[in-house]
Amino acid sequence: MRVVLLTLMIWPMLAMAQWLGLPATGAPRTDDGAVDMQAPTPKTAWGTTDLSGIWAATSVTGDLPESDKFMPWVVDTMNQHADNFFADQPRYNCLPSGPAYLTASAFSTGLRRIVQSPEYIAILHEDMVHRPIYMDGRQLEENPFPTWMGYSIGYWDEATLVVESNGYNDKTWLDRRGATHTEQLRITERYRRTSFGQIQLDVTYEDPGAFTAPLKVSIQLRHQGDDELLELVCNETDQLGSKWEGSTTAAAAEQVAVPLELLQQYVGTYQGQWLGNIITLEFYLEQGELQLTRNGTEIELYPRSQTAFDASNGFGFIFETDELGRAVSVEEVHVSGGWPFPRIE
Repeated sequence: MRVVLLTLMIWPMLAMAQWLGLPATGAPRTDDGAVDMQAPTPKTAWGTTDLSGIWAATSVTGDLPESDKFMPWVVDTMNQHADNFFADQPRYNCLPSGPAYLTASAFSTGLRRIVQSPEYIAILHEDMVHRPIYMDGRQLEENPFPTWMGYSIGYWDEATLVVESNGYNDKTWLDRRGATHTEQLRITERYRRTSFGQIQLDVTYEDPGAFTAPLKVSIQLRHQGDDELLELVCNETDQLGSKWEGSTTAAAAEQVAVPLELLQQYVGTYQGQWLGNIITLEFYLEQGELQLTRNGTEIELYPRSQTAFDASNGFGFIFETDELGRAVSVEEVHVSGGWPFPRIE
């Protein structure tokens, strides 16, 4: 395959340790023992809204991933990211994601634990990056030294936590699609916990060097109940002899012809687990070409052989067939290795 996805970094599989089977202490429960996501919003001992717990984004709406507020150079840069399979995404190179942690889902290192005290809030990420938010009344500096995670201060607006941040370097993205920015980036977040299991997070991104107007994004965070935040280590390596390479342009130009009757054998739904998350792959035909929807996201495919396909999101897919030629499973290949997903229909 053109895209060498096994060599950039190795993400260890989350061990299904006994810790993951332990129920969260102090969480409200329904009659069947599940965490009651609709229970009232909890309060801290000092009277503010309690935001603590493990959270993941379940939806992102607004000006990301696409917006008419991007300056032309930002659009050009995003197109370049897409063409090279997003290989220069910071997390694919074992670097902090910076602002992109806000919009990341549980499927892309988006689990986060909020630890809260009166004068300090910490947001911990599963790749062992942490973000401090200072609640002690200090102000942001006007010309801070640029860093990957920036600098953040917070305060309460009644029941809403307001976080203001600046000081980001220009090496990070705003989301996994590659929306970029300059060092003028300033972010304002507003956290409002509407129930035990839900946080409404409204984010405003301001950057006069990259956007014609502030970007506004609404993110739904869901409490992860009895889940746990385990170590996820990135290890960049050349040990296997290559780096992530290729482009979607080259893959489209060099794709091979696959007979329609063979593509028909691949059509179906496949499902499996990746890093503890359920992944559903739906392959279908459109105008004689094999198409893919992965957990609701449409992805373009480029045939590299009769059984192997590159994909526009930087993954590879290799079908395994039975003696009759019908696909029984597909292996999804990316930076965390090859993951077999059995066919379910």
